[in-house]
Amino acid sequence: MDMNEARLAADLERYQQKALDLATQAVIVKAEDIPVDERVPLKCQIPRCFGYGVSAHCPPHTLKPGDLKEVLKKYHCAVFFIMEVPPEVIVRDNATIKERVAAYQQVFRMVSELESMAFYDGHYLAFGFAAGSCRHTFCGQKESCQALEGKRCRFALLARPSMEAVGIDVYKMVARAGWDIYPIGSNAKPEDQPKGTLAGIVIVQ
Repeated sequence: MDMNEARLAADLERYQQKALDLATQAVIVKAEDIPVDERVPLKCQIPRCFGYGVSAHCPPHTLKPGDLKEVLKKYHCAVFFIMEVPPEVIVRDNATIKERVAAYQQVFRMVSELESMAFYDGHYLAFGFAAGSCRHTFCGQKESCQALEGKRCRFALLARPSMEAVGIDVYKMVARAGWDIYPIGSNAKPEDQPKGTLAGIVIVQ
């Protein structure tokens, strides 16, 4: 291992440990092992997600899976993490909307922080994806997404696509890491779910 490889390995380990400040689990993965599938963002459209088309970072406006596949060919490694939350936080219920928004915001902020760390460590092409719609996470009380109107995003350094929006198969990634994840749909009941899972990733180098 040369000096550059040793430094990268040390940086990745620091990012992994930083992710664990928030995350339940975090792992260093190879970029080539990130599963990207065109069928994933199809689920944003069929059945139609309430976030579809209303954010600059949600389909059909964001990075396409085919483009991400090409981009990932130029990268080698990433830090992937999950945050486990009570299932009632994930299930769409007005009673837990504050907790739900807070949980999603935590993932966005961690991805942004890890990306920033990597950038200032010299990995200036690092980029990350979070969980859920930034529109509903940060601008849920606003009438529209400013970025879609050609204006500056209100949360330019925090907002970003979700992993699913760009075609990353989060369920497959979690399973490959050896962690548990449970699908929680719109009609799910919290008492029927062991836990909820939110995920984020930063592609570093």
